[in-house]
Amino acid sequence: MTAAEPGLPEQPDGPAPEPRSIRRSLASIVLGFELFIVLLASLTIFGLSPAPFGDDGIPRWWALVGGGVLLVGLLAIMALLRYEGAYVAGWVLQGILLATGFLNPAMFFVGALFGGMWWYAMVAGARIDRQRKESA
Repeated sequence: MTAAEPGLPEQPDGPAPEPRSIRRSLASIVLGFELFIVLLASLTIFGLSPAPFGDDGIPRWWALVGGGVLLVGLLAIMALLRYEGAYVAGWVLQGILLATGFLNPAMFFVGALFGGMWWYAMVAGARIDRQRKESA
């Protein structure tokens, strides 16, 4: 730290940190919205008791367990977005979200919608990051 004038905060030595990746920011936004969707979808599937669930199939509470696992996965990926592997795991979770359409057909639409948003975040975010790097 360098000495500053009285009354001013101290300024750190060295260069300023690099700006946050746009791809990382967009990915965290999409995953944040998905947290709410997964929570609401698991409650809906639990409440509707669709075909593999119910009296003769899987117990209904497994819808809540599955939703909880997806929520933990989403939170973990959000925390690990600084690593390249987190983006691959994000694609896997997009596929899992799409596959929940077999439990509630409306989730095919929701999964496709969020898959498209994830794709756009990856493509546009990488393009913007590349342009920012080239102009710097």
